[in-house]
Amino acid sequence: MNFNVMYRPSGAMAQVQLEGGEQLLAEAGAMIGMSPNMNMETQAKGGVGAGLKRMFSGESFFQNTFTAMNGPGEVLVAHSLPGDIVSIEVPQSALMIQSSSFIASHMGVTTSAKVGGFKTFFAGEGLFALRSEASGPGQQVLVGAFGGITEMQCDGNLVIDTGHLVAWDAGLTYKTQKSASGWLASFLSGEGLVCQFEGQGRVWIQSRNPREYGTLIGRQLPPA
Repeated sequence: MNFNVMYRPSGAMAQVQLEGGEQLLAEAGAMIGMSPNMNMETQAKGGVGAGLKRMFSGESFFQNTFTAMNGPGEVLVAHSLPGDIVSIEVPQSALMIQSSSFIASHMGVTTSAKVGGFKTFFAGEGLFALRSEASGPGQQVLVGAFGGITEMQCDGNLVIDTGHLVAWDAGLTYKTQKSASGWLASFLSGEGLVCQFEGQGRVWIQSRNPREYGTLIGRQLPPA
């Protein structure tokens, strides 16, 4: 299987090329187009319980499995927001993905919703994060963002605004805290809450904040 990301970074689309018999797992609604020999099956991956957890995390209840029948095939997928897409090889320690960033993956990647607790709720990330685990080496996942994606290295400590997080290595620990010394200062700064990561690992960030963008557009819409 080969992932080819095109039109980066503002309007990225991923071209996934599969050999005969290979399968791709994709978020419902991510498919743009596919070759005629692709077979698509829709199901709640992991059962109803897992589907409900994914739904409450901001993902779809259902996921689609694409299978290349009778030879090579191709699937085109994209993120729901205009922005970048990257392919990440899932590390042995697993990969954490912010809600709504997952697009597609190898079938050897198991993605489950995990309760993040109140710290992720108040950080604006929702009550759930997605934890992706690979059954073996070379398993990749496609993640999308609002704006461009940058990979950063956490070498001890790294602070990121919660609205700009896309994914991070599960081996990193983090805590949510105020961006300034007090709640009022944090509110007036327009930054709100940040995540402070600790350890050694990678963090992927997006250049635009969907919540801030939505608030800005909302203020300019005429009253209903």
